Amino acid sequence: VKGASKGEGLGNQFLANIRETDAILHIVRCFDDENVIHVDGSVDPLRDIAVINTELILADMQSLEKKIERLEKQARQDKKIAGQLETAKTLLSHLDAGNPASGFSGRDTEDFAQINQELRFLSGKHVIYGANVDEAGLAKGNAHVEAVRQFASSHNGEVITLCAKIEEELIDMAESERAEYLEAMGVRESGLDQIIHAGYHALGLMSYFTAGPKEVRAWTIERGWKAPKAASVIHNDFERGFIRAEVIGYADYIAHKGEAGARTAGVLRTEGKEYAVQDGDVMHFLFNV
Repeated sequence: VKGASKGEGLGNQFLANIRETDAILHIVRCFDDENVIHVDGSVDPLRDIAVINTELILADMQSLEKKIERLEKQARQDKKIAGQLETAKTLLSHLDAGNPASGFSGRDTEDFAQINQELRFLSGKHVIYGANVDEAGLAKGNAHVEAVRQFASSHNGEVITLCAKIEEELIDMAESERAEYLEAMGVRESGLDQIIHAGYHALGLMSYFTAGPKEVRAWTIERGWKAPKAASVIHNDFERGFIRAEVIGYADYIAHKGEAGARTAGVLRTEGKEYAVQDGDVMHFLFNV
């Protein structure tokens, strides 16, 4: 709420929780319903976004002002601090003008990285906007959703459309029922699935699978990791002793009904240390102990 940076609502507790995250999912009301009140008396998603963004910027300014005080004292003893101090002051002016840390021109510098490592700027995080609509707006959207999309597009954010009421109904349905229900509503994915996909994309993550006779497991890695590094999430020994990996693409694995069918069809391949793992790969690692 407005004033959160000064302790209103959950205040500092709420902002402290956000500070520990790597990305923010911002659910924005994008439906009109006179039976559901809004704290400001009307529905205006851009106003609501502005309120939150302002509070994040104000909280960042408070943290940065304290950091600058410490840097000024340190700079008297250590001249190497001068670059950080200058970056911090320039950033403070940037924030004071109402601009988020994500748009700071010096964010790619080492000085900014060192400051951000400590302060984890709230307004510098990637944002996914969840446009919460009513049933009618789920498939076709509405003017509120379009306004959020235009804002996100100009601020390097992502937008997903969901209906909280429908998400609640989906919880108690069987998987087949959920699919039929969503199709009837004119959408392919639930809001939760969209959040997962958008979250992985925003954080630069993906998954590969291992499949055995007892279980199939998904392993989360960063996009671009090569096979030995990807193997390390299972066990460090897999990376140290990596020999090669047997790989089946997800689509091939499904089309040929598992490893045996994929092997027979000749779509199982052997990859070495330089192989960049692809999203959905089904992998078997060979390694030396």
